[in-house]
Amino acid sequence: MSLETLPVLDFSQLNAGPEEASRFRDELRNAMHEVGFLYLAGHGIPQELTDAMLDISRRFFELPEEQKLAIENVHSPQFRGYTRVGGELTDGGIDWREQIDIGVERDAVQPGPGVADYWRLEGPNLWPEALPEMRQIVGEWTERLSAISLSLLRALAVSLGTPEDTFDAAFAAQAFPLLKIVRYPGESNPEPKQGVGSHRDGGVLTLLLVEPGKGGLQVEHQGTWIDAPQVPGTFVVNIGEMLELATNGYLKATLHRVISPLRGTDRISLPFFYNPALDATMPQLAVSPEFQARARGLSVDPTNSPILETYGDNALRYRIRAHPNVVAVHHADLLKG
Repeated sequence: MSLETLPVLDFSQLNAGPEEASRFRDELRNAMHEVGFLYLAGHGIPQELTDAMLDISRRFFELPEEQKLAIENVHSPQFRGYTRVGGELTDGGIDWREQIDIGVERDAVQPGPGVADYWRLEGPNLWPEALPEMRQIVGEWTERLSAISLSLLRALAVSLGTPEDTFDAAFAAQAFPLLKIVRYPGESNPEPKQGVGSHRDGGVLTLLLVEPGKGGLQVEHQGTWIDAPQVPGTFVVNIGEMLELATNGYLKATLHRVISPLRGTDRISLPFFYNPALDATMPQLAVSPEFQARARGLSVDPTNSPILETYGDNALRYRIRAHPNVVAVHHADLLKG
């Protein structure tokens, strides 16, 4: 199947009666099997909240450098906070972006005998003092996107012939979502430069919002790169490797990358990663035989290591690879031996 743009699905169909809900679930399953990416319309997020998120994001990046560096991620054993331009690596290359990472606000877990290393990711966020309203806006955004994400997972479960609550045990109580607020300063001139290198997301489900009218995201499909610019009123949704693992490759975690904007411009991007509890093992779905027969097995390529069964192991491995500066300050013991 050749493809020029991502499929568009209407989330509101899930609440429009049994027939419409069934059609949505089938379209969702097919899109995530064939492409691994889609545009999600009808999600019900108020425009006022979207505007507030984009506004607070833009105001954060306009803060003086010293205020952003006051919450730099080297101050966080949990890899939270601000990452300066060039401070993260993907596919062995430098990502030309600055960002703030915000996760679930919980108490830190002290390392020690019998405590899995991935619990080091649990803990508090770092917030800019100059923007006290940021915590409330981000909190509402995270809550609403988490609810949409869980609904999508339940719809996928039903569409594959498994119980609707298949994923609830891994997500309902201690889900581990992560929001990145990202700014890409323009570096392409005009030849493309790396904003983020090609990769597959390591978690379960990603919802992405970008400033209106901005492009840069590219999705691999059958050996070619498809442009996926922001479509008004939608999120770009894609699945991660843990969901591919749960379906033996029937659902597709797809390579994607971000091209840096042209010099003199920039781009705000809000990727939201919906992930299970750190100690969760993704259930192996007993999907209907008709889908099991079309499962492709797991993706293998040099950009990613083999997928580990426990989510926290994958999450920690990614952080160690992407942020060696934080590892050097807080987790040097993990590199020994």
